[in-house]
Amino acid sequence: MDADAAKANLHTYLMHEREAVLAKLEGLSEYDVRRPMTVTGTNLLGLVKHLATWEARYLGEVFDRPFPEPLPRWDVETDRLADMWASEHESRSDVTDRYRRVWAHSDATIAALDLDSTGRVAWWGDAEVPLFNVLVHLLAETSRHAGHADVLREELDGAVGTDAEAMAADGHDAAFWAQRRAEIEAAARAVG
Repeated sequence: MDADAAKANLHTYLMHEREAVLAKLEGLSEYDVRRPMTVTGTNLLGLVKHLATWEARYLGEVFDRPFPEPLPRWDVETDRLADMWASEHESRSDVTDRYRRVWAHSDATIAALDLDSTGRVAWWGDAEVPLFNVLVHLLAETSRHAGHADVLREELDGAVGTDAEAMAADGHDAAFWAQRRAEIEAAARAVG
């Protein structure tokens, strides 16, 4: 595979994962998109805010193409943790629209650079890293957080899938899933 095809492939997967994350917010109340679902407070809108912040860094700062809006500091603990949740002063559209602006900025960086173009990642010990590595890392991180969003959304209302249409058209009712869960629980108890 040539470099242009490889870059296009990575970019296509990244675009799909971005959309999958945003789809997890569709149809939910303001409370549910912000609701802390884990001991550490992980929530859907916070995942979007976090992804926007770090994508802006990786495909902005790293390649000396800074995102034109302020970002919380990565090297200050209180700022670093602020990207994992949205305050009551940040609307859902503030967060999601910003993520889409980050996409446009990132997409321009991807288009402008070759896969072997290098940038400096300050939070990796100031390492010089090629775009290829940054894209692979960003795709892995976005996919990881899309998986978190899958679990959070399923816990909130049982919706599964990678987009709103798939979530709505799953075809299984609550009774099916209750029976399936009971079957899995029985298997776990049998060996535990």
